[in-house]
Amino acid sequence: MSDKKLMPIPKDLLFALDIGTRNVVGTVARLNGKQYEVMDYEVMPHPDRAMFDGQIHDIEKVTEVVGSVVESLEQRNGFKLEKAAIAAAGRALKTEKATVERDVDFTKEITKNLTDTLEMEAVQAAQKQLMTAENLHAEYYCVGYSVIHYFLDQSMILNPIGHKGSKLKVAIIATFLPHIVVDSLYSVLQRAGLEVLNLTLEPIAAMNVTIPQKLRLLNLALVDVGAGTSDIAISRDGTVETYGMVAIAGDEITERLAQHYLLDFSGAELLKINLNKQDHHSFTDIMGMNHEISTAEVMTVIEPLVEDIAGHVAANIVQLNKKAPSAVFCIGGGSQIPGFTYAMAEALGLPKERVAIKSVEQLEQVTFMKEPLIGPEFITPIGIGVTAFSEREQDFIQVSVNDNILRLFHSKTLRVSDALIIAGISARSLLAERGDNMEMTLNGKAKTLRGEFGEPAKIFVNGMVSSLDAKISHKDQITIEPAQKGGLSNKTLGDLINYNAQIYFRGQTIKLVDFVNVNGVNRIESYEIQPGDDVAVKGIPDIKTLGLLMELDLREVVFSINGERVTPHANLHHGDQVDYEIMPSGYVEEEADPMIIDETATSETPLSIEDTETFKRIHEDRTVVRPLEAKQEGAAADGKMFPTEAAPYERSLDEGAMMTANDVDNELNNTSGLKVIVNGDDIQIENPANPMVFVDIFNHIDFDISEAKGILVLKLNGERARYTDILKNGDVIDISWKK
Repeated sequence: MSDKKLMPIPKDLLFALDIGTRNVVGTVARLNGKQYEVMDYEVMPHPDRAMFDGQIHDIEKVTEVVGSVVESLEQRNGFKLEKAAIAAAGRALKTEKATVERDVDFTKEITKNLTDTLEMEAVQAAQKQLMTAENLHAEYYCVGYSVIHYFLDQSMILNPIGHKGSKLKVAIIATFLPHIVVDSLYSVLQRAGLEVLNLTLEPIAAMNVTIPQKLRLLNLALVDVGAGTSDIAISRDGTVETYGMVAIAGDEITERLAQHYLLDFSGAELLKINLNKQDHHSFTDIMGMNHEISTAEVMTVIEPLVEDIAGHVAANIVQLNKKAPSAVFCIGGGSQIPGFTYAMAEALGLPKERVAIKSVEQLEQVTFMKEPLIGPEFITPIGIGVTAFSEREQDFIQVSVNDNILRLFHSKTLRVSDALIIAGISARSLLAERGDNMEMTLNGKAKTLRGEFGEPAKIFVNGMVSSLDAKISHKDQITIEPAQKGGLSNKTLGDLINYNAQIYFRGQTIKLVDFVNVNGVNRIESYEIQPGDDVAVKGIPDIKTLGLLMELDLREVVFSINGERVTPHANLHHGDQVDYEIMPSGYVEEEADPMIIDETATSETPLSIEDTETFKRIHEDRTVVRPLEAKQEGAAADGKMFPTEAAPYERSLDEGAMMTANDVDNELNNTSGLKVIVNGDDIQIENPANPMVFVDIFNHIDFDISEAKGILVLKLNGERARYTDILKNGDVIDISWKK
């Protein structure tokens, strides 16, 4: 019948086409209420092996078979077939797991934008792993991914949004479909004079009729045992969660039969197909010998292989699902091999009735207007048509990213992040990046100023400000303005040094900072620090300098700061009230250890988060948090001892306070070296603090105290150490966490 005599296809009919490895199956059907009525169908085998494992290898040969199926249906029904619903082979899907970890700002709450970006980066990492591991060069679509776990500071957490921490890690499983699978399907249909009405995945099509939406709250597995591969889809929590594939299936059994009985591939395939249909078989081998054999005898040959295939499929299901599912439905011709479902149930540890074959004749919502198709191998052709009716928009949608046209597989809700993955835009390029660090010197000590934060990328969808998790639709235009890297630190001298720091001394106001010198030139506080600057602060850093300036004899006076007695080593801070009193003749104040650290926290006290911050402050800023014990060694001329109730305080800069001259000059006059052994390693310390106390060692070793990991155990020469123990050459130090 010529094209001129053909009528347009009725609007309520739909043509579905399953281009399989062995056969091409075309169906013409309508949806009558909830009933899927198959008006006509055509099944035609490939004369040559033009397809392997669901992948088209010879487009011309496959096109000829598709054309024959179309022509047969057109001639019988009298209307023109112009559009077809098709499916990409699930066996072409590839699954990859990936983990991505990133340092985050522990002072800020984790946002959804951050988790979206991390997940996108993980999908890109999975895609890169896939390409590298399998030496692939073709491009792949990501057709879906699932988060396996989140970890915040090494602890698993269900949802990190709103939490704070320093390290965030995500583990995902992603599924990819090669472009060539889709492109070859489109090529065949185009050559056969057809347009693509709808495209889905074969596992989704099979799922839609085998495990409908109302059953997907259950954890169920669908296994399609085909010729070259066994494809897996798993449902849970109302969705098809993941896919898998095992590269072993029906052809393995066919080849075993061919080798054992000396049959060609077609003869062995026929013998395999008839195993579940008849008890006795007659065939002639390639040597011309006739055979009469029972199904039971054939099974003794292939039973170990059947168990092996079932075991591989079961192992893959458990790997994808993390456990055995509640039940398994088997489809595909290979699932009909006697004993396969029993072997699968045993491998999964399920009752044998929980693993069952699903056949077309068991589908309640499907009826045939002619002799019905029978068997599990026709589930997918029916599913393609059902899916096309129920989800007509499930196709490849077209979007643009920065004017580049992309096609995305619409098998799930698509978001901006999906488009950016296909476009190859790095997730890291979307985040604000700090500028480079700046190195400078402050009173002889190297100091690093961190760069400024830049601006994050801006995302627009159809000209409106959007985000990574925004949903996208067909023809959407996505524009990305790249993130801007921050510049160098723009700190001024005034940000580091309080030029106006002053004290109050017996009614006088005295400035602590005389001047600040940068590279030999005096600079005001608005001076912007440049890389390599050498900054020197001159002024009155401590009581001793103040006493000399006031021409006081330090042997005859005792100073106080804010009402508390102090030694001449005491640092001065902005706002201090300073006074002194003249001591009776003969009193000499003993100089206390200038660096005393709080000893109330022992080396085996568990550290909380607050304790850890205190400990960090102690070893970073040497903050004193309790009074010194007064020394009572040596009596004065009149027999009186230094009064114990007047215990002096030794103080230094609190964390976060404005730096003054005394802070930046502190501990710069020591030039001798110190050699100690820390956790078995020799540590040489040049220009140590004078004296150098135990807590100072953390400035010279790589030991993370940013968070407590148990009880901090400190040992000095085999004995329990205190933070204030003075170190000397040859000391042996051990530092560890005790859980």
